[in-house]
Amino acid sequence: MKTIEVTYVCSTAAKTGLVRNVTLSDYVVAQEGYCVVVEALEAKPIYNQIECADGEFRTIAKGDIFVGVLGERKALKGYSGVVPRVALPGDTLNVLNMGGIIGTCVSDHPDLGPALRVKVLGAAMVEQDDMQVHARLQDHALHPVDSLKSSVPLVFISGSAMNTGKTFAACEVVQRLTRSGYRVAAAKATGASLMRDVQLIRRHGAVEIATFTDTGVVCSTNKAMAPQVKGLIQHLNEIADPDVIVIELGDGIIGYYGVDELLQDKELQKFAQAHIVAAVDLAGVWAVQQLFKDRYHADITVVTGPVTDNGVGKQYIEQVMGIPAINAREDPKDLGDKVASKLPAPKLREAQV
Repeated sequence: MKTIEVTYVCSTAAKTGLVRNVTLSDYVVAQEGYCVVVEALEAKPIYNQIECADGEFRTIAKGDIFVGVLGERKALKGYSGVVPRVALPGDTLNVLNMGGIIGTCVSDHPDLGPALRVKVLGAAMVEQDDMQVHARLQDHALHPVDSLKSSVPLVFISGSAMNTGKTFAACEVVQRLTRSGYRVAAAKATGASLMRDVQLIRRHGAVEIATFTDTGVVCSTNKAMAPQVKGLIQHLNEIADPDVIVIELGDGIIGYYGVDELLQDKELQKFAQAHIVAAVDLAGVWAVQQLFKDRYHADITVVTGPVTDNGVGKQYIEQVMGIPAINAREDPKDLGDKVASKLPAPKLREAQV
């Protein structure tokens, strides 16, 4: 083993405590969650940034040496990739997302170009009990919870697809509820590891945040996510003393990321007080309405997203579908008030007496 100075550490690896001076091993464990040191083999004009452990985004330059995390991804509007069966020093892999997920790209996206290529230098090691061990997310993970016995009310934000405005809606809801006296915690329950969204929600007033990455999951594809998400919710209940937890469900409802499973989980939905759905078109809203009616047996509280950008979409959703429609950009206060109307009043705390 030897020590190497890296240019940066990706945000997905932040919980491992790795810094710029990294102990390097030739033996790479080719499994999700294990940290690898890689060298960028090229630069790209687009989709060329990485979110670092300090929260800053940096452009990847040819020759940059950095810590990434092995994982998979199945993005409808991004790259699809897998964890390689074997990873040896000198092998070529790809950067699959801006959070620093490293894997073998099996499907590019025409808008993004080929996934950036990196060369494996070795495995990142950390000291544990006076021994050097492989750095991995699972060693710093919250425990899954099979049964969630209690929780404050939950507000779920889901979407008909990626990039429908879920995070923007979450930010506005958190901000408006906070201004109304609620103590709000927030989580991102599914997706591919990236801290940007939950950090943005924190800046809008969330007292505590958590993400599926905190449970040792790099990407929520092809996993039973309910125990992990229940672990997140229990954690936020315990450390934040919230009045409500706002939960963004990354990616679309239908897909590989586990959103459908969570919306079907009766124990989770027992605590759900509101469902916000973000969509880009009326066909998406119609499909989601059928899912909520026939599959989830729940009501949609409000529809938001680009489909509500003008009066045409809002009028159709409200008059034909019978669902409230509020644009988060134009009417954030109305969106917050709509959600607040579904919640019990916030607790009266000592500082408020």
